[in-house]
Amino acid sequence: MSVNKVLQLKADEQIKLTGKGEVYSYTIVTDAPEGFTEQAPYILALIKLDEGPLITAQLTDLETPTGPVEIGQRVEMVTRKLRTEGTSGMIIYGYKFRPVLA
Repeated sequence: MSVNKVLQLKADEQIKLTGKGEVYSYTIVTDAPEGFTEQAPYILALIKLDEGPLITAQLTDLETPTGPVEIGQRVEMVTRKLRTEGTSGMIIYGYKFRPVLA
């Protein structure tokens, strides 16, 4: 039996995540990978979710593309456009995090 060490769950158990957490660490990406070059510079952060796990996500809805951002800053998950793909222009959506709205 596999056990998730962070949440102490069995491999087949599920937990509902609130989508809220705090910035654990971050970097400013200036040399972005293919498919994301038009977004550079942008902030890529490790988010420590309130339930415990760490996930990687791009930060959005900041004053500027590079911040300001602080370690410990409260953030929440939002759905945003990630990129446009292929000749048909298919829009790919996914999760990003933004500062918690007051």
